[in-house]
Amino acid sequence: MGVSTPQNPLGTDGFANACSLGQAVIRVGRDCCTKAAMSPQPPPPPDWRLLGFSLLVGSFCFALESAAQGNSATDALNVLLIIVDDLRPSLGCYGDKLVRSPNIDQLASHSILFQNAFAQQAVCAPSRVSFLTGRRPDTTRLYDFNSYWRVHSGNFSTIPQYFKENGYVTMSVGKVFHPGISSNHSDDSPYSWSFPPYHPSSEKYENTKTCRGQDGKLHANLLCPVDVADVPEGTLPDKQSTEEAIRLLEKMKISASPFFLAVGYHKPHIPFRYPKEFQKLYPLENITLAPDPQVPDGLPPVAYNPWMDIREREDVQALNISVPYGPIPVDFQRKIRQSYFASVSYLDTQVGHLLSALDDLHLTSNTIIAFTSDHGWALGEHGEWAKYSNFDITTRVPLMFYVPGKTAPLPGAGEKLFPYQDPFDPTSESMDPGGHVTDLVELVSLFPTLAGLAGLQVPPWCPIPSFHVELCREGQNLQRHLQLHDLEEDPHFLGNPRESIAYSQYPRPADSPQWNSDKPSLKDIKIMGYSIRTIDYRYTVWVGFNPAEFLANFSDIHAGELYFVDSDPLQDHNIYNDSQHRDLPHSLKP
Repeated sequence: MGVSTPQNPLGTDGFANACSLGQAVIRVGRDCCTKAAMSPQPPPPPDWRLLGFSLLVGSFCFALESAAQGNSATDALNVLLIIVDDLRPSLGCYGDKLVRSPNIDQLASHSILFQNAFAQQAVCAPSRVSFLTGRRPDTTRLYDFNSYWRVHSGNFSTIPQYFKENGYVTMSVGKVFHPGISSNHSDDSPYSWSFPPYHPSSEKYENTKTCRGQDGKLHANLLCPVDVADVPEGTLPDKQSTEEAIRLLEKMKISASPFFLAVGYHKPHIPFRYPKEFQKLYPLENITLAPDPQVPDGLPPVAYNPWMDIREREDVQALNISVPYGPIPVDFQRKIRQSYFASVSYLDTQVGHLLSALDDLHLTSNTIIAFTSDHGWALGEHGEWAKYSNFDITTRVPLMFYVPGKTAPLPGAGEKLFPYQDPFDPTSESMDPGGHVTDLVELVSLFPTLAGLAGLQVPPWCPIPSFHVELCREGQNLQRHLQLHDLEEDPHFLGNPRESIAYSQYPRPADSPQWNSDKPSLKDIKIMGYSIRTIDYRYTVWVGFNPAEFLANFSDIHAGELYFVDSDPLQDHNIYNDSQHRDLPHSLKP
């Protein structure tokens, strides 16, 4: 297919202006935060505005032959990339004392875990296209679900495409790219994958009436614990994805070619449709509300997301909740949190079965494992639910890397690194991560990091602009965090967290919450919220945005947010409009 390269846009650098504006605001409030924001940075970020299984089997031989011709290295490391949908760091390895996630925790115990990893936009398609291309949303120009970057923005290479071009057999199982227009209705095939991606057949039932209510009838509910034997096909999408991924691993075990396998799990994405036995892990009497369940007084209306997709579910509609601020009744809030955590534990079992199979096939000694999520999910914090915001609770994600012989010793003969852990076993003990990194990092760094860890040439930094450049990256290579001289003596990487900044953004159609505030189409975007997160603060500025030209106008400031992490870790007290700051942004013309 032909792809067009957009003309170089005119205007200002979105995040550069947001950062300079933010630094001036912080300078008035706290000198130390200014130092954090103005610490030397790596090369500056680019211009922000600016079929069935038979088909898989049938194409395997060609894919293996092509890969063998492209890669002569016999010691190349395989890559297993696990991407979870809507998973915030509510995991034992991130300090959550309630959630039972023993298999992910076990992976973390052999990995380097990043405590402060952030997505670049807290919604599925834009986030996935961003980290799979290594470009930020203002470069991919995808803020919604309705365009394909290769046509709309530039013919940018993807992580799997790069591995494929370097001799790997690349395979996709489940939700890796967001399906639909944003991946050309093909999961970016044939560019990214050696043969057609696999999607579980039971996926089509996710949003249908398969949830049995108290009335005995089937509904399309938010809360949907099921008896798996009673659902269509007698299975669930993530179970099918695990089974397919294991089948592919078995095939690749006898291949001379290295593989790149991406596995995308649906849960805990809504609806919370999971095996009902997982509810038993979370009795309602043990479920607390969010620590800050009220909408903060100082929250600008433009920053609030009205969680419209939650409201569309039949069981939520029956509650007759007011729009846009709710609130959801307290007892139902507990049920939502219960089902989210139960979905996480169900997901954990699927990760456990997958990693145990990797062990059984003796692939753990030559396979890199990366585990992450596309974004977080609010569970009542700030009176919000779902994603669709710039808060930590929606942008912060789990991120960990297992590298054989580097983050953990190579397994000995007959030794298993990842034996399956039963979350229902009360005797199972929590496991600490193999190593922590506290520096702030971004999902856009996944591309250069995986390339470097696999021994491939790390793509160069993108020029400004980069629409005409097929292969480059806008994120740092995190490989330095995994070059530990002695993991046992130095389990906590000692970097300089004040040198790290994470950028996120979110579009809005209006200054006040309305029906399309969560997921505005490109043509309806009027405001863009650019957010800067440092170790000390989160600063967000909401500015005018022209969707026809992809231009942010930093002279048109609609609202701002400023939260200091030490004194306000939950980001409930916005001090942007304090008297010492109120007039400052208007005096700083970009």
